[in-house]
Amino acid sequence: MKTLVIAEKPDMGRNIAAAIEPKAKNQRTHIEGEQYIITWAIGHLIGLAEPDAYDEKYKKWNFNDLPIIPERFKLVPNPRTKDQLKVIAELAKRSGLLINACDAGREGQHIFSLIQRHLKLSQPVKRLWISDLTPETIRKGFAELREGAEFEPLTRAARARSEADWLIGMNGSRAFTTKHRELLSVGRVQTPVLALLYDRQKEIEAFTSSKYYEVEAWFTQGETKYRGLWQGDKLTDGEKAAALAAKVKGKTGRIESYDVKDTKEYPFKLYDLTLLQREANAKFGFSAKKTLDLAQALYEKHKAISYPRTNSNYVTEQNIPEMHRALDQLGKTGYAPLVQQADKKLVHKNNKAVCNPARVEDHHAILPTHKMPSGLAPDEQKLYDLIVRRFLSHFYPAAMYKLHTIVTLAEGERFKSTVKQLLSLGWKVIYADQKKEKEKPSRGKGKADREQEEDAVAEEETDAPFTLDAAQAVLCKDSAAKEKETQPPKAYTEGTLLKAMESAGKQIEDEELRDAMKDSGLGTPATRASVIERLKQVGYVVMQGKRIAITPKGRTAVELIRGAGVELLTSPEMTGQWERRLNEIARGAASDETFMKNVERFAALIVEKVRGQKPAAKQAFEGDAPSNAPRQR
Repeated sequence: MKTLVIAEKPDMGRNIAAAIEPKAKNQRTHIEGEQYIITWAIGHLIGLAEPDAYDEKYKKWNFNDLPIIPERFKLVPNPRTKDQLKVIAELAKRSGLLINACDAGREGQHIFSLIQRHLKLSQPVKRLWISDLTPETIRKGFAELREGAEFEPLTRAARARSEADWLIGMNGSRAFTTKHRELLSVGRVQTPVLALLYDRQKEIEAFTSSKYYEVEAWFTQGETKYRGLWQGDKLTDGEKAAALAAKVKGKTGRIESYDVKDTKEYPFKLYDLTLLQREANAKFGFSAKKTLDLAQALYEKHKAISYPRTNSNYVTEQNIPEMHRALDQLGKTGYAPLVQQADKKLVHKNNKAVCNPARVEDHHAILPTHKMPSGLAPDEQKLYDLIVRRFLSHFYPAAMYKLHTIVTLAEGERFKSTVKQLLSLGWKVIYADQKKEKEKPSRGKGKADREQEEDAVAEEETDAPFTLDAAQAVLCKDSAAKEKETQPPKAYTEGTLLKAMESAGKQIEDEELRDAMKDSGLGTPATRASVIERLKQVGYVVMQGKRIAITPKGRTAVELIRGAGVELLTSPEMTGQWERRLNEIARGAASDETFMKNVERFAALIVEKVRGQKPAAKQAFEGDAPSNAPRQR
């Protein structure tokens, strides 16, 4: 009997066939060779049945029929792809061994598991677990097939995720919709994400803009010129600020303190999917879904990058030779000038910024493969360029700076300056032909950020020599009082929302802490884009340029859910903990049965809480999304 290989999509099936059975015959629905039959799902061939599959009465949405909690979930074929499911069933009859070649992740595992369960396939299973689709990797993966049983915990986690979403979605949506006579979509992940958008909008609306003043002074000593910012209590009086500027102008000052230290800036981390989506949104305005689709095409169709649906920014020791090989291949392309300056010795197993096996679970960071693509669409090329440049940057040394921190005293007034003197571009040469990149991720200004503005420091960057003699006087050549306004928190873009989802809504700037939160983020790298798209589809949010604006329907949904007393459903942190539990189930460290019992209890609680609510007024769901202009004081 032959071995049946089930891939997730036709492209993947064709790639596998070309690598392991190059002379196999293409039969349209499958490819058959001497040893292997390769076929494919077309995404999800099987889904969980609708409520009316359990009882006819559920065809009508009736509050009194809730909660709906099946003893055992029923599976139904997707009517659009049922023919392909029949093909798999027939091919399985001629096979003595199954190979799960669906995407190497939780959803890929789920797709295969549903087919296996629905068709009652009893053959032994092996697992193909690979991170790119080059022929060499596919052949190596087949030489090192893993036992299907090894992935049983991952299957349980995938099943629990699917059934939990069904329980919360079906019961929550039906309860709120029937009570308030408006189609309201509720979800385990989408609702807390909506709550993030709601809370940010409320912050923006509550914010009152106020004026304040900064006093700048320009000092000289010989040929050296630098700018300082006045240090003191926040200035809200324009006349006082102007008087202060006039007081020091043309006067001699002295350097109270002068500190110089060498600093290094290392390359940014390799991409995981969420980081790639965030940067593609900031740089090109791509939606999270568009970036995922482009990355999937680069992986599946062009075989130019490794598996994109990863949450890791690191690689393992085994990836180092592959990275060196990809570097060699890039040297034969338009990236040759950058490759010529690259140093392979910088990417090695002891470089923890790149190689950190403890931080790699299912998949390593997104990398270019040694397969050089041709005929990329313009947007595919843009995304590929992001990935390649990030990859190349790690073969370059750190950028080197001298950081000059100066406190200058003039007429009893203190000014602070920071001058960042570039000594060596290092890895930043990779981006020298592009617009200057922000060194730090942008963030909305919360209360702490606005308070920090009081201690603002004039930071300037220069590649010219900078020298000061702390013992010599300086002259204040010019000064000025500048009127400023405090800024409200920024409305979410898809990029900043993805960042918030990754850390379950916590404003975490520390990268180590943010990495630790990845296991308890909202959704997974593979699902976050679809959650954002869902919020658009159900009319909870609209796009205003790059900004995401919550609609009156979205606002009312959050207020009704919180008003019902099920705040837990809107809690990003709590839902993040559920995601962490699913990750623990996938590692065999937690019970899926316990998790599901808790979800069932919560679904029943939602129904009970909504039962006591008064129906909302129809007009509460109508109107336009608000603008994000701050109020003046």
